[in-house]
Amino acid sequence: MAENNSTFGKAIPVLASLNIPRTLKFFDEVLGFKTRHQEDFSYGMAARGQVEIHFWLCDDKHIAENTSCYVRVDDIESLHAEVKRKLPALGDITRTAWGMAELYVMDPDGNLIKFGQALEE
Repeated sequence: MAENNSTFGKAIPVLASLNIPRTLKFFDEVLGFKTRHQEDFSYGMAARGQVEIHFWLCDDKHIAENTSCYVRVDDIESLHAEVKRKLPALGDITRTAWGMAELYVMDPDGNLIKFGQALEE
């Protein structure tokens, strides 16, 4: 059997959106991302630092409500303070049994965005 020497780059989640402009606005204004591209109303891309998230137009809210992505961050406390100013109902940071401090944000479409920082960092 041949050895596989492929190198992986970064993964880019592609989340469902019921309204691409609204989704991109939320990621821009609330989560500090910047829109990189919007293709009509059918596809969008947002980025913050090295993190990039794409969105595809979907008319089934059930799909978005059962989708999530996980984003590693290096300062969960600062992120919490930043987002809390824009989403006053945002929950507290959760410390998990698997050694992470996590923050959970639901976007307008129902996608769960989980932000996490290793507790030993």
